[in-house]
Order: sequence, then structure tokens, then C-alpha cells
Amino acid sequence: MVALQTAAASGLTRIGLQSASAAEPAAVDNAPAIVIGSGYGGAVAALRLGQAGIRTIVLEMGRLWNTPGSDGKVFCSTAAPDQRSMWFRTRTEAPLATFLWLDVVNRDISLYPGVLDRVRFANMSVFVGRGVGGGSLVNGGMAVTPLRSYFAEQFPTVDVNEMYGTYFPRARSVLGVNSVDPAWFESTEWYRFTRVSRKHAQNTGLRTTFVPSVYDFGHMQREAAGTATKSALGQEVIYGNNHGKRSLDKTYLASALGTGNVTIHTLEKVRGIERAADGTYVLTADRIDATGKVIETKQYGCTYLFLGGGSLGTTELLVRARETGTLPALDASVGSGWGTNGNVMLGRANHLWDTVGANQSTMPVMAIDDWANTANPVFAEIAPLPTGLEHWVSLYLALTKNPQRASFSYDSGTGGVRLGWTAAQSAVSVSMAKKLFDRINSANSTIYRYDLFGSPSKIFADDFTYHPLGGCVLGRATDNYGRVKGYSKLYVTDGSLVPGSIGVNPLVTITALAERTMARVLAEDTAP
Repeated sequence: MVALQTAAASGLTRIGLQSASAAEPAAVDNAPAIVIGSGYGGAVAALRLGQAGIRTIVLEMGRLWNTPGSDGKVFCSTAAPDQRSMWFRTRTEAPLATFLWLDVVNRDISLYPGVLDRVRFANMSVFVGRGVGGGSLVNGGMAVTPLRSYFAEQFPTVDVNEMYGTYFPRARSVLGVNSVDPAWFESTEWYRFTRVSRKHAQNTGLRTTFVPSVYDFGHMQREAAGTATKSALGQEVIYGNNHGKRSLDKTYLASALGTGNVTIHTLEKVRGIERAADGTYVLTADRIDATGKVIETKQYGCTYLFLGGGSLGTTELLVRARETGTLPALDASVGSGWGTNGNVMLGRANHLWDTVGANQSTMPVMAIDDWANTANPVFAEIAPLPTGLEHWVSLYLALTKNPQRASFSYDSGTGGVRLGWTAAQSAVSVSMAKKLFDRINSANSTIYRYDLFGSPSKIFADDFTYHPLGGCVLGRATDNYGRVKGYSKLYVTDGSLVPGSIGVNPLVTITALAERTMARVLAEDTAP
């Protein structure tokens, strides 16, 4: 934490206990280990390498988010977005497009390396975090451990007892996972919207369950009492939380920097990986400024390379490397097995007497759990819609057991990748969500909202995902511990290992799998 706090100068590109500086870095940097990305998988790798005494550089394409803007806040709110909100956009691109069919959700902004990106492909867009801490900066903090039987189904070669006995508890501990106080939940105005959705689920004969979080619920209770600055209770979430959230820059990454062996380089995007004759890895990275202009192209060298750029970033790097011939021995399965975790967003219109409350916490704490319904498994998070006024809307993010998968292919014209996801594949998730919520509407004599997603005919938002998974699936593109097939000392530690679906928010699963990988790698691959 101290290292991040002392690296607050604007324009900073290197963060570390000794090396916090805005000075021009050397043209070539070498380190025993390099980690690409500072999201969940990258952060775990950085901490465990640092604790092992291995000098490590973390390359992050986003900025360090700890410098207040002119309003005295690091992050802007969801209700009043500015340039800090989006990654080099001139207008925000929130999940909800309209309200009462009015274009009042999104705002014009100026270009800036903001904290949230919406990466668009032909039939699917993906929300990702940009900055030191990756997706932990912009997610809803839901830290759910997957159903044991479904984890075993998705990872048949992984020791389930070891995961649930060692690595899931380890991940939850370092992440700072906690749960809302049930008594406070039942009485507070800030979760009236959740209690209304719970009632409607119960009327349908459905089960609901509390879900844990990385948001500090003690802090939230102080927010409600007026003794702490509001964040979750101040309409902050998708563009960052100024208080309360235990994002990775406050947990894994702070501890990694505290070892003195880890340095984070910001605003640097790796675009190429190759292997030198001596077996080391050579990376090419572009360093950008606050306008997005490339101000320097750099090279890095390392012995051990850990890919933690997320499902999109890691997969793109490896597909490009295979197809351009810089890492030609990569397995043919690299780029495949990608899925959306079955994400579908929808809203319901409640009766006038079922008020959801003008005041709503941005941190979800409950879900409708119908995953045991083998004919139609759905885990539906009860989501907030914090507008500051009563709107009678119940909002949900449904996670469905959609078996559809897609692959990435290399686009030689752009140097990027295409995603082969189709609208028909999204329709599978919509059908599953509709079956569940048709039941809820029937049991409660309610209807869907038609005004939230930009078109009167669009009830279900199936064209984006918060949970990109797969592309370098464990046991296919890698061995059983994330070692990339075809190359030694090259590892994947992020969500690209997960085969398209895990049934719940994936942050704890990604973290636990990365802990498992690092324990094995440090025991077997880096020993003298």
C-alpha cells in the first residue's frame, strides 16, 4: 500500500519501493520474470514471485489510479461520468443504453486512458478494467466460490479437494472477502431493492442466496451512518470506487510491491512476444501518453514470462505470436474455448407498491440460485440501478449454463484478432434467462422493462459480457498448471484458463487457479 500511495505523481510510469519515478526508462529492460497485466492472475503471480525473491517487472497498459482529479476524487461516479470513465472514448458506453427510452445514461467525454473499456467484436462486446488492478477496479466485487460439482465438471483434471481446501481459502483471505451483516441487510434502505427481488423469487418458489464481496461492509455501514465518505452508497462502481473496495492495488499488488522485488510499469501495452536463441523471451511494448499517442517502443527480456492480460489480452498475444511465427509451436487450441459465462442483463417492472428505493447500494449481495435446475441452470445476480430516484425497476445479471463456445482468429490486416461469436450463440443464454424470469413475472403478475437497452424490442441485453473466459484453456492450450504447451517457462495465470463458464462471478476462481499455478511453478520450475 505504501508503495502505491507514494507513487502519486501525475505521469508516473514506474511504481516500486525504490524506483517510483517519472523519468525516461532505459530502452531495454531485463528481469528474471515479467508479468503481463495486473488483474487477478497477474497480481497473484507478482506477489508470489516477489515473495520468492525473484526480481519481477509487471507491464500494465492502464494507468495507476491514485491521483485525484480537480474534484478531489480519483474516480468519477456512474451518474456523472467524465474523461476518467472510459478508455480513449469520446462518449461513455455503459451497459444500460437508455432510461424511459431517453438517451440520459451516457455522456460526451474527452479522450483519456480511463478506467473502463468496452472492447467490441462483431456480435459481442466485453467490459474490461484498465489500470493497476485490472478488472478489480470496475467490477461489482462479488467474490463467489463456484459450486464444487460444477468446478469439477469444468476442470476434470484438477484436484477439487486441494482447490477447496487450500487455494480457494487462500484466495479469499488475501482478497479480503467478507459478507454483509444479515441483520443490517434486513433493515437498511440501501438494500430494499434486493429484498423486493427476493420476495418475488420466493413467491415463485425459487431459492435466493447471499453472496460475499471484496467491498468492506464495515465501511459501507459507516457510509450509511454518515461517518464515512459514500462510495458504494454514492453511485460509484463501474468507473471505480473511491472508498471501501478491496481492489487488487490494495491487496495483492500492494503486498507485491512491499517485497521490494516487484516494479510495475504503467501505460505500456505488450504487442509482441518471441523467443531468443538462448531460450529467453523478448517482448515488444508500446508506451503511450495520456492522449493515446505512442511515445516509445520498448523491448524487454526475461527468463520466466507470466501472461495475466485477461481472456482477451493473453489470447490475442498468443494467437498473434502463433500466426505470425514468433511462437510457432503454440498448440492449435490457443484461441479456442471462449465463452461469456452465459451473461444476460434484464429488467422487470414492479407494481407501484413494490418500491425498490431511491437509495441503492452499488454492491450486489444476493442472487437467485436456480443452478440446480438441470433443465435450465441459471444464477441471477440481483443488480442495483442507483439513479437517486424511485423507478420501480428490478435489474438482474443472469449467468446461464450456455454451452456455446467461440474461437479467436488472427486478422493480418489489423494485427488484431476477430472473435467468432454469433448472435445465435447469445440467443441460447437469452432463452435460459427468459424461462426463469417468465416464471417470476407470472408468479408476481409483473412484466419486463423495454426501455433500458436502446431499442423497444430489446428486453434482454445479450450483446456484452462482464465475464470473458477462455481462449487458453487449462489442460488444452496449457498443461494442468497453466504452463503453455510448446514452450518452457511460459505461463498463463488469468481467466483465459477457464473454459468459457464457471457459473458465478469468476474473480475468486481466477485468483485461486493462479495461486495453484504459482505454488507449483515456484516449487518445480524456479528452484536452483
